[in-house]
Amino acid sequence: MQISGAQMVIEALIAENVDTIFGYPGGAIMNVYDEIYKQNSFKHILARHEQAAVHAAEGYAKASGKVGVAMITSGPGFTNAVTGLADAYMDSVPMVVISGQVPMSLIGTDAFQEIDAVGISRSCTKHNYLVTDAADLPRILKEAFYIARTGRPGPVHVDIPKDVTAQIATFDYSKPVELETYKPNINGNLRQIKKAMEAIAEAKRPLFYLGGGIINSNAGEEIRKLVQMTGIPAVETLMARGTLRFDDPLLISMLGMHGSYAANMAMSETDLVIGLGARFDDRVTGKLSEFAKNAKVIHVDIDPASISKLVNADFPIVGDLKNVATSMIEIAKTTIDKERYTPWLDTIANFNKLHPLSYKEDTVELKPQWIIQRVGELLGDDANISTDVGQHQMWTAQFYPFSRPRQWITSGGLGTMGFGFPAAMGVKVADPSRVSINFTGDGSILMNVQELMTTVEYKLPVINIILNNNYLGMVRQWQTLFYNKRHSSTDLSIQPDFVKLAEAFGGIGYRVGTKEEFDAALKDAVEKNVVAFIDVKVHRLENVMPMVPAGGSLFNMMLEYKEK
Repeated sequence: MQISGAQMVIEALIAENVDTIFGYPGGAIMNVYDEIYKQNSFKHILARHEQAAVHAAEGYAKASGKVGVAMITSGPGFTNAVTGLADAYMDSVPMVVISGQVPMSLIGTDAFQEIDAVGISRSCTKHNYLVTDAADLPRILKEAFYIARTGRPGPVHVDIPKDVTAQIATFDYSKPVELETYKPNINGNLRQIKKAMEAIAEAKRPLFYLGGGIINSNAGEEIRKLVQMTGIPAVETLMARGTLRFDDPLLISMLGMHGSYAANMAMSETDLVIGLGARFDDRVTGKLSEFAKNAKVIHVDIDPASISKLVNADFPIVGDLKNVATSMIEIAKTTIDKERYTPWLDTIANFNKLHPLSYKEDTVELKPQWIIQRVGELLGDDANISTDVGQHQMWTAQFYPFSRPRQWITSGGLGTMGFGFPAAMGVKVADPSRVSINFTGDGSILMNVQELMTTVEYKLPVINIILNNNYLGMVRQWQTLFYNKRHSSTDLSIQPDFVKLAEAFGGIGYRVGTKEEFDAALKDAVEKNVVAFIDVKVHRLENVMPMVPAGGSLFNMMLEYKEK
């Protein structure tokens, strides 16, 4: 089939069963957009900013498990999208981002809207391509989708010069992908798995350390079965929330900088860390030399480069978690004695009793933790939860009752303010039957507020709950604790009227100051089924606790802070 490069892009997206792409057109990608106009096989959602388009594709991918697709133009179109690429790279999100480029003859001439997109994206993508011949497009696009979704998932960037999209060449998408240097090991070494299971059987205080790789590999069901079969307690990372149900008696909580006392103490006292799809990042480990220093380590990950990168693995296993967990379950049937761990579970129960995850109610001002818990009580599993980044993100991770994988959508590794609203937009596209909630702050929401227009146009009823403390809350908290209350450039007392702002775009706004008003606003927003801002005035100086100071040991937590 002899077609143009632009038509090839469309045919490839159809062959990959893409149902939605997010994008923003421009001169260099115009030929492809002309072909989008002519087709009716997939939907294109016009974001109002390229960063938001990529975040929306991220939200779609995280909620669905499919490859998210974004399309942008050259120059500033691409540079606006880099934050989304970096965010997806840090959190291992499967995405293909297609960008336009100036014609081949103009590359290197500082042409209008020219930028070295491939050079810029090299450090924040799993792989990238500059297409120089339309004949290569079918192979490159097929490879891009394959690389994005296999092994450790990640974003792949395909940069296409405008003249290449106009070239005529043969489109053949039938050839299998053959990459000599890229062959992910998915099964895991059975001998190593048996050794790991022997270590588990011999341990007295084993602990499952559950990471985001479980979500990426769709291994939630297997991990739940493994935890129940062994009777071993588990902690979750920020990215693994929802792996176990919130009410599972073997789930301690989230661990790390803002993890619970019990979770962090359990990690400090364990004699065997069973790391599943976790990368031992600094927000979890704290001071590396003190992290689980009396424990041996089992580390299962699809990415061999992650194993022993930060913490030495005594039992390294490279493989897809779904497959490795299945093998572990079979071995556990005959090797694990649950009763062995009873004293360990009693110790953890005492940790929980000593310092449970809690907060103090206020008779005058709403506490942000109550708002989050209340949404959980009212919507629970019927909602998908996205967040921006800051205090509200940590409170949501601590207090929302997550019940399933892919219910929790957040920016982990990069920590991107402005992620939540467009991501929640993509989540709603991927899972329209559930309510899409975005917990955000009065700082974060303004970073991609223009997406109000996108959600109104495409009837995507995202409910944004703004926990409004008129501060850049997390930075303010650090300034309070570590900079002698010098609140430099964090006071956001001058803010827009969020109710009128939502209404100006065609959405709906609510301002609430009491529990009764919040309940009424949330119920009305769900019933009206349009994009909404719920502006909740919360306690200004509330801190996220517990907190492990940066570089500190997990067992040296700040459990509370009292204003002097």
